[in-house]
Amino acid sequence: MDIDFVYLWVDGNDPEWQKKRNAFIGKTDEDSSRNCTGRYVDNDELKYSLRSVELYAPWIRKVFIITDNQIPEWLDTSNPRVQIIDHSEILLPESRPCFNSSVIEASIYKIPELSEHFLYACDDMFLNKPVTPDNFFTPDGLPVIRMRRMPFRRLRWYWREHIRKNPLKNYSITVAHSSEMVNKKYGHYYNGLQHHNIDAYRKSDLRYFIEDVFRDEFRATVRNRMRADNDVPRNVISYAALAEKRGKLRYVTKRESMMVMIHRERHFRRMEKYHPIFFCLNDSEHAADNDRIRAREFMQKRFPDKSSFEK
Repeated sequence: MDIDFVYLWVDGNDPEWQKKRNAFIGKTDEDSSRNCTGRYVDNDELKYSLRSVELYAPWIRKVFIITDNQIPEWLDTSNPRVQIIDHSEILLPESRPCFNSSVIEASIYKIPELSEHFLYACDDMFLNKPVTPDNFFTPDGLPVIRMRRMPFRRLRWYWREHIRKNPLKNYSITVAHSSEMVNKKYGHYYNGLQHHNIDAYRKSDLRYFIEDVFRDEFRATVRNRMRADNDVPRNVISYAALAEKRGKLRYVTKRESMMVMIHRERHFRRMEKYHPIFFCLNDSEHAADNDRIRAREFMQKRFPDKSSFEK
């Protein structure tokens, strides 16, 4: 089967992009998980992620990079295996300008010429070992849906929010929302969380769940240009696919998938210890510039050779 790779990418260092965001939301010094330097800053992760893909998954047919009127200066756009997709090509006018990944992800299936089977990643996600299509799709073409075990998540989050009075963050709120949507529709509540790494999808599944099954819910959030608590994240696609037996559930361990918080030095040591198949270098509101320097040095050491996607 043909398998494409889709990235979301933004250069938050770009003054023009900053002007656009500030004009929309007002200049802010907010440093929350929803709107912080770490959410938008570009540490060249995409360049190194593409190096990892070419090194460990050379069978990928084509790479699509979704951006907002931006092109990485190092990208060789003459390479026929890579294509920039501007927000204007897939997002509705009422969704633009958009600074909300959930809204963008809900439009991926609109990419012209995107293969039925594809992989999706943010630019800070990497391959760390050779992989084959069998790592992502079953022999009959169903996506492998990777989750982290979270026993009693529903109960734990309820206890934290309603008993301890510790408000959930935006990500947790939207995940809980998507879980309840699937539970209401199918009678299944999934406690597991997506492994926050490279995921497999079928284009037809996204179209089906977004345009048919949860049409009203997605339409209600299409104007959320910034992250909002009523967002419908892509978790709902995975949960619903499992409920309809359109995917195969796989729980991951540290030896398969790992998130490295770049402000925690011990996470890099843990990464070297377990040597997982997938890893994510997660920037956040807790990271400082010296953490980003360490992340760059790690990427350069791990993937020193240029890919064919670079000039």
